Amino acid sequence: MLKYVNTGVVFQEIPDEVTLAINVSNCPCHCPGCHSQYLWEDIGEPLDAAAVDGFVRQFGSDITCIAIMGGDAEPQSVVQLAQYIHASHPGFKVAWYSGRLRLPSTIRRTEFDYIKIGPFIKHLGPLSQPTTNQRLYRRLDDGTFEDITPRFWKK
Repeated sequence: MLKYVNTGVVFQEIPDEVTLAINVSNCPCHCPGCHSQYLWEDIGEPLDAAAVDGFVRQFGSDITCIAIMGGDAEPQSVVQLAQYIHASHPGFKVAWYSGRLRLPSTIRRTEFDYIKIGPFIKHLGPLSQPTTNQRLYRRLDDGTFEDITPRFWKK
């Protein structure tokens, strides 16, 4: 079962979106230098349809996107949650941040509007650095994904 520890309304995670970032626990990636090591533990409240409905009631039109930050221990549950959000709350875009190098081949990427992928590797820097290994992809109308990572880089 997916569990979340906390949430936050963020403006920089997904370009052009006001995003509710939901921090999921039980992260199996354990990236060296991780700024959220507390998410390595299996703690928190269930992240299910009822929790999502509560977030939508709480934040309503103040947000445009719901981002699942983690969930790598249960990728199929992340997909099911994305399907639920799109079906029950179609006004919201859905993003997923996976700390994996690549998503499992069984994951239907088209369930997501945005996918951020890649573990944090300190010497490569965060998404705002051109040297980063992390990538952010946006789904296009034709179902393909484009890499929008350069939008984060300082000019």
